Amino acid sequence: MEKILNKRKIREVEKYLVCWKGFTVEYDSWERREDLGNVKAILEDFEGRMEVEIRRQEKLDRVKE
Repeated sequence: MEKILNKRKIREVEKYLVCWKGFTVEYDSWERREDLGNVKAILEDFEGRMEVEIRRQEKLDRVKE
C-alpha cells in the first residue's frame, strides 16, 4: 500500500480508498479498516490530512458567511 486517498462509511462499516504501490489508479480499491493489517502510520497520516482539510473548509465556510 502506498497511501490512503479517501474514507467512507456505509451501514456502519468504514472503508478506505487505497492506492497500491506500483499500480495505476485503476487498481485503487475500497478496503475495510480491519483488512488493512498493520498500517498504523499510513492511517494516522491520512486521518491527520483529513483533520487539516476539515479545519480549512470550516474556515472557508465562516469567511463566506
